[in-house]
Amino acid sequence: MGWDLAKPFIIDLQVAPEDIDGLGHANNAVYVSWLERCAWRHSQRLGLDLTEYRRLDRAMAVVRHEIDYLAAGYEGDELQLATWIVDWDQRLKMTRRFQLMRPSDGTTLLRAQTTFVCIELSSGKPKRMPAEFIEGYGVALTASSL
Repeated sequence: MGWDLAKPFIIDLQVAPEDIDGLGHANNAVYVSWLERCAWRHSQRLGLDLTEYRRLDRAMAVVRHEIDYLAAGYEGDELQLATWIVDWDQRLKMTRRFQLMRPSDGTTLLRAQTTFVCIELSSGKPKRMPAEFIEGYGVALTASSL
């Protein structure tokens, strides 16, 4: 596969009938939900799931999505979505990149970048990342040529 960066975390997806909009392809909002699903599964793999977020009273919350829709996905398409953590300040912010591909023809359907900020769950306010976030997310940091 032609992944943009090395060592992606990948999830498999299939375009379902309910993902299709009036134009006959996967709706833009569905892609955003897939980005969230991929980021969560990667966080879980790194040991940072909702239980751990609640225990630490911290979470990584989206503050910005940048999405380039490059090609359409159609009902029944088998897709793969990859993510990489490409930047972080080890205090408040973290950036993920994403690439959505259709393996059957090697087409990249989407490239995206999401910026997250660490918040305190109990207040909803920005708060410094705990050591567990620095350790957990730090091992997944990938060099990126943005």
